[in-house]
Amino acid sequence: MSTLAEIEAAVPVLTTAELQHLEQTLHRLFRERGDAIVYDDKYGVVTEADLIAAADAAFCEYDGEEASAAGRASSMAGQCKAAYP
Repeated sequence: MSTLAEIEAAVPVLTTAELQHLEQTLHRLFRERGDAIVYDDKYGVVTEADLIAAADAAFCEYDGEEASAAGRASSMAGQCKAAYP
């Protein structure tokens, strides 16, 4: 079993205090690495990947509404719903 799989299996049984400690540890590691961090505060970090995913979801929704308003089916509508439920 991989280390990541072991971690994923252990997380659901952690107490709230343990989850908070884990979250603080992850935030500290993000800060130490400094990889593509855009925003960093006491609540955590936002990375470039987070911003890209948020923008992608917003544009997907916008494109679907535009297509709907124009009376045509959006070719991306199904993909957007699947990717951003």
